[in-house]
Amino acid sequence: MIALPTLDPRVTWSVRVVDAADGTTIAEHQPHVQCETASIGKIFLLIEVARRLEDGTLDPDERIEIPDEHRVEDSGLLYRMRDQSLGVHDAALLVGAVSDNLATNALIHLCGLESVRAVAPALGYEQTSLHDYIRNERTPDLPWTPSYGTAAELADLMRRLGAGEIFSPAVSARVLDWLAADTDTSMTADAFLLDPLAHVDAEYQGMTLRHKTGSVGFARVDTGLLRGPAAGVAYTVAANWKQSPTDLRAPVIDGMRDIGERIRAHVTGLARDETEHA
Repeated sequence: MIALPTLDPRVTWSVRVVDAADGTTIAEHQPHVQCETASIGKIFLLIEVARRLEDGTLDPDERIEIPDEHRVEDSGLLYRMRDQSLGVHDAALLVGAVSDNLATNALIHLCGLESVRAVAPALGYEQTSLHDYIRNERTPDLPWTPSYGTAAELADLMRRLGAGEIFSPAVSARVLDWLAADTDTSMTADAFLLDPLAHVDAEYQGMTLRHKTGSVGFARVDTGLLRGPAAGVAYTVAANWKQSPTDLRAPVIDGMRDIGERIRAHVTGLARDETEHA
């Protein structure tokens, strides 16, 4: 078991850590509380793209179309590129690596929003999903959030991806391959001390990470699959502070890193003081 730190009570938290092999709960805090999860729902888009690539209904080299009404900026690289003519596979890689908003919207448009929304319930999840396109501005007439979820369901999703259970071993492996490129190790994963730009293979202290993060002005979320020499875990740490008059990202990030330190000690088999010097 992992003892969680004291978490800031001004924040709505949803946390669960499970054993990657058998799904046994190792740590949790309000795991069934639903949070807004920013970009985390893009995992379901990647699952749908991977499924279609595997069954042949999508060609990995098919060029994506970017409708004018779904052009967005902020997260990602594609909106800054001079040549935005990418194939489906490379667009999905951009989503996995830098949570690319423009590539996300192009892939949602390609697959159809309703088809992407249907992925989570098809997998048995009732409180977690990708809900909408990424928007430059979310007005009251639009869906309330791009994605939502609970730590219980997201940790289970990552465990099942690691076990090859999401549609097929090939689909699961393709999604994890895209997530292996994620460059955002600023949250829970910061404590793993991996090279943010190069951790596809086992890296520091023998750890291998596959994860996805989500950030908006009132939320930080990190969900992943971490394997080490002593154990493997699937984890989700979600934090929302939408109703707070204060931006609470500093205590939230501190809490997420503290949880990450405890996860690292668990998967490496090292005591926390040993992990600082190993």
